[in-house]
Amino acid sequence: MRPRRPPAPLIDLALVGVSLLDVWVNVHGDERPALACALLGAFALMLRRRLPLTTFVLTLPSVLVTDAVFATLAALYTLASLTRHRVLLGVCAAAFTACNITVWSWPTPEFADPSDASSTLIAVSYSLAEAVAPVFLGQLAQARRELSLRLAEISKVREREQSLITQTVLAKERAQLAREMHDVVSHQVSLIAVQAGALQVRSHDAEVRETASAIRRLSVHTLDELRHMVSVLRASGSRPTELTPQPSLADLRQLVVGSGLDAQLNTDLPDGLAPPLQRAVYRTVQEALTNVRKHAPGARTTIRVQHEDGTVLATVTNTAPTRPPLPLPGSRHGLVGLRQRAELLGGTITSGPTADGGYEVHLELPADGTS
Repeated sequence: MRPRRPPAPLIDLALVGVSLLDVWVNVHGDERPALACALLGAFALMLRRRLPLTTFVLTLPSVLVTDAVFATLAALYTLASLTRHRVLLGVCAAAFTACNITVWSWPTPEFADPSDASSTLIAVSYSLAEAVAPVFLGQLAQARRELSLRLAEISKVREREQSLITQTVLAKERAQLAREMHDVVSHQVSLIAVQAGALQVRSHDAEVRETASAIRRLSVHTLDELRHMVSVLRASGSRPTELTPQPSLADLRQLVVGSGLDAQLNTDLPDGLAPPLQRAVYRTVQEALTNVRKHAPGARTTIRVQHEDGTVLATVTNTAPTRPPLPLPGSRHGLVGLRQRAELLGGTITSGPTADGGYEVHLELPADGTS
């Protein structure tokens, strides 16, 4: 984890403090004009972020008349870190070098002895290096800052690209699944509905006709849901698509009637229950009736849904089967999904055999559950 950078005002105050220390060490108190220039340069650092060039100009006289150069170097570094104008930086570095090799004493200026070429060359080289260093460091800081911004932009672009790739893959999978559902599942369900309708018309047995009617009705309903799901899958995430309208307690009686079972429904629930509660009760009854059809043919079923002491109770109980069950495939995930749904709503669901050879599913949910 990268350490936190100190606040900008705190850094500026620290630079002013170091500049004042530089003034105290290198400027004598009796040199009033020189002291004024040095103090001006030190306090001008408070403007370095907003007016970097102005700040450098205000600090430059201190280099000309004193040995206190820290404020000017700090201002030059700030200017180099904020500007791309290379010519301007060269001019500023040259101005610092010229001022630094000129010793201006009060009241008479003194220049380096031109006869001593070696010392002059050394002084110029030293001053030039002293000016180039903050320019180089400032440009380096600017490049590092821009590189960090570019890397952040690249990371965002990569995340966006990965998201688009994922969406594209999901869209292809959904389109393929839609084709499979339309070409295979929908076709077979249509055949079931047609065959059930033919059986209903041709049979002379009343019980067979009633069973065929229930099969045809359920097949048609399933086919409608499949067609809607195919349209949802074909949307492939391009736009929000509404799923099949979610069931509520108002659909519970129709579910029981259309199940084709010998079932009795008893409900005693107040109006205005939260939609998640209503869906949980509906799905529990639906799964329980499906299990009765698969595993307990001929059994009588009782569905009790009621409200007691702030708790919604739903119980589905069936008697022992009167015929052997058909070997139908199943995912064995129905009750697991119901248990997870109940836990999300703060409730519980239990299931197990009864003493008379039947089976019972019992759901308990807090009436104020809205998850």
